[in-house]
Amino acid sequence: MYETGNQTDDRLGEDRPTAPTPPTQGDGGATTAVHAESAPPAEGEGGVTTDQVKLALRRVKDPELNLNILDLGLVYDIAVDGSDVSIDMSLTSPGCPSGPEIMGDAERQLRGIPGVGNVAVNLVWSPPWTPERIEPRVRAYLGF
Repeated sequence: MYETGNQTDDRLGEDRPTAPTPPTQGDGGATTAVHAESAPPAEGEGGVTTDQVKLALRRVKDPELNLNILDLGLVYDIAVDGSDVSIDMSLTSPGCPSGPEIMGDAERQLRGIPGVGNVAVNLVWSPPWTPERIEPRVRAYLGF
């Protein structure tokens, strides 16, 4: 598990994000989580919706394929509880070199949703990802 947050850059007096530590890879059933906290929603704002989460995750692309993680079938579950968001996702393989980048992008996009509270990005390996998880229209486009 790793956490991200903000730290103050003394030279500029501004907050800047700290670099996330790459997730660890465990056995086939291992889970790695990214947790981030942000300010609670402003008064009068409702909770975050699943549609907002999906929209944010569509901006996260696999850098090798240039396709978003939803269409690739990498997002297994989305849970929204008020302003808190948790997703379970996988990668195309346990050795995916873009894994830390994809997970970091997902966390950043989720934190960017107005009114979001806590964010958890859980890396799961069960069930393993296969090309059959890709959206049918994208599979056809790729020639699968």
